[in-house]
Amino acid sequence: MTQAPSKNQALMERRNKIVPRGVSQVHPIAVARAQGGKVWDVDGKEYLDWFGGIGVQNVGHNHPKVVAAVEKQLRLYMHTCFPAVAYEPYVELAERLCATAPIPGDKKAFFLNTGVEATENAIKIARAYTNRPGVIAFRGSFHGRTLLGMTLTGKAAPYRQNFGPFAPEVYHAPYPDEYRGVDTRKALDGLHEVFETQIQPERVAAIIIEPQLGEGGFVPAPKPFLKALRSLTQKHGIVFIDDEVQTGIGRTGKFWAIEHAGVEPDLICFAKSIGGGLPIGGVLGKAEIMDAPTLGGLGSTFGGNPLACAAALAVLEVFEQENLLEKAQRLGELLHQGFRRIQANFPQVVGDVRGLGPMIAMELVKDPASKSPDPQLTHRLLEAARERGLLLFKAGMHANVIRCLVPLVVSEEEVERGLEILEASLEQALKAE
Repeated sequence: MTQAPSKNQALMERRNKIVPRGVSQVHPIAVARAQGGKVWDVDGKEYLDWFGGIGVQNVGHNHPKVVAAVEKQLRLYMHTCFPAVAYEPYVELAERLCATAPIPGDKKAFFLNTGVEATENAIKIARAYTNRPGVIAFRGSFHGRTLLGMTLTGKAAPYRQNFGPFAPEVYHAPYPDEYRGVDTRKALDGLHEVFETQIQPERVAAIIIEPQLGEGGFVPAPKPFLKALRSLTQKHGIVFIDDEVQTGIGRTGKFWAIEHAGVEPDLICFAKSIGGGLPIGGVLGKAEIMDAPTLGGLGSTFGGNPLACAAALAVLEVFEQENLLEKAQRLGELLHQGFRRIQANFPQVVGDVRGLGPMIAMELVKDPASKSPDPQLTHRLLEAARERGLLLFKAGMHANVIRCLVPLVVSEEEVERGLEILEASLEQALKAE
């Protein structure tokens, strides 16, 4: 008797017929519902969600406060377009986010829909303020999939493909990765080489950096590097753009990841988790820089939509009322202990464990001496973990890094269960070689 296909299989067949192949999907399942740190697929199977919508669900799926805020706003009005008619949730959200920023003096903010819109607009603002064309980003970085976003991104596959030509006046410097032999000194030497061979600093409008690489493998930038970078930008009148699209809103145990280094940027890009699942992004920063574009130079039809602003305000309330930053720090401790334990048990393949707080990752290699990436083992680990009820996500230049973006609201019991599944799945993946 032929077994009927599962609901997941049936939906995947429909998906593959109608959705272009360029739209990737890590796990061949479809979600029916979600709550907190868990999701259930259309066949009813429960999973621990350790990628959280790729860093979107810091307060967890369907947080009651977020749901209630959106429902309340839904009954009032859904859309007006802020450049046409203002509304209080937008203004209040800008006020509250600016109050969190580690930036001295007067600050301003405005809203968009996505992270890449935030990075693009930050570049626009920096160019308007400095009247300079050049932008420096870093190798291994990810800043989005639009034309300028792809150009800023320091990872060719799969983001660039044959999508060029790319935006002009964008240059890439080495990002410090001590595990791969690039320390702060080498990274700074590489940046000075860019100044010497490609673009002089007085022609650079902005330097944009993730304080911890996201797609590039969860590599934190060392504090001395970020401090040196801040000094260089101040010396040469360059706008320092802190891309916190994935690292921000408590993901690293600080509200903004740049706070770990004690560095004050000029502009901050944000998105992902601030909306609790609704699409919203934006830029905040020093008022004099934010005011550089003239009237009409910034804006968005849907940016800062009332529903998204209501959700974002609720997210901020959750952080305050539930002490979520303290919980995030404790979560980070548990995850680091667990990942280090797994590394100690499997030293032949877990080459590195790294990350700021609960934004943690492990890099899988073929042997610890050569540090040769092992994307095949990483893929088998993902599959084994999914079968056991844990959803993981990859990252890194060679897709050999397991990154953890578990919602910050999960219980310690859920964390321990996830770590047990992760370790058992790694053992299973090794046996399947």
